[in-house]
Amino acid sequence: MHSIGLLGAGVMGKAAAQKLIEAGFELVVFDPIQEALLFLEKQGAKIAQTPREVAEKTQMVFMLLPGPVQVEECVLGPNGLIKAAGNGYVIVDMSTVAPETSIKMSEAVSAKGVEYVDAPVLGRPASVGQWCLPAGGSQAAVAKMEPVAKSFAAHVCHIGESGSGNTLKLLNQLMFGAINAMTGEMMAIADKMGVSPTLLYDTIILSQAGTVSNLFKDLGRRISDNDYSNPTFSMDLLIKDIHLGIKMASQNGAPPLLARTIEYMNELSSVQGFGQQDTSVMWKTIRGGYR
Repeated sequence: MHSIGLLGAGVMGKAAAQKLIEAGFELVVFDPIQEALLFLEKQGAKIAQTPREVAEKTQMVFMLLPGPVQVEECVLGPNGLIKAAGNGYVIVDMSTVAPETSIKMSEAVSAKGVEYVDAPVLGRPASVGQWCLPAGGSQAAVAKMEPVAKSFAAHVCHIGESGSGNTLKLLNQLMFGAINAMTGEMMAIADKMGVSPTLLYDTIILSQAGTVSNLFKDLGRRISDNDYSNPTFSMDLLIKDIHLGIKMASQNGAPPLLARTIEYMNELSSVQGFGQQDTSVMWKTIRGGYR
């Protein structure tokens, strides 16, 4: 297998695409944003005008899309993958969506013999090559996609049936939200008390304490540098993930407590105009409340 498709050329999509090209795969890419496509074309990718065209030219496709609306459109829409994908084709959705979205897509394409795997990314763009993909779907489908996925992921973990990959991802995102919110709150309290957030960050990083996670390193650095543009992960995307995680937990009789507070904090940041900026910007919302 040499021809691989990619839907979504955002931050994560670009990272995966470059690894696939380096691994020697012929890559066919679709994204509605032409600027993103031109960047990957310069890297050696071929450009498609629709998801259907991607399916016509490949045997397997990876999707890294913003949310469930885009996933459904790219799979089942008028120019979706299903219009051209046939028996044995493999769709790997690496987007973060609700488990029921993955189940719905899997059931919809199975009638044509198309295999579907939900394998959202655990990892940041800079750690591409070391990503972990919790995968939901049949063992056979996961086995087919794993050799290709190993171009950009160190681990592919079969979690269970369709939707189980996104179940695990949403649980991870609830934890991401907590770390993001606490980092912002800590920085805002420090600033209110006259302690420089930069000094706080630099000192904690030197400590090698148990609180020094890779996520804290990324968030704290951005706050220290006052750098929120070109987000690694935007506030609006985090809002989407936390909302899906809360809904999932509630539907399963485990209504979350902390996550609801974090959801409110996230939404405050978005309505203040920070939605398209990096999640680390939340500290400005908290700091503003102290004044």
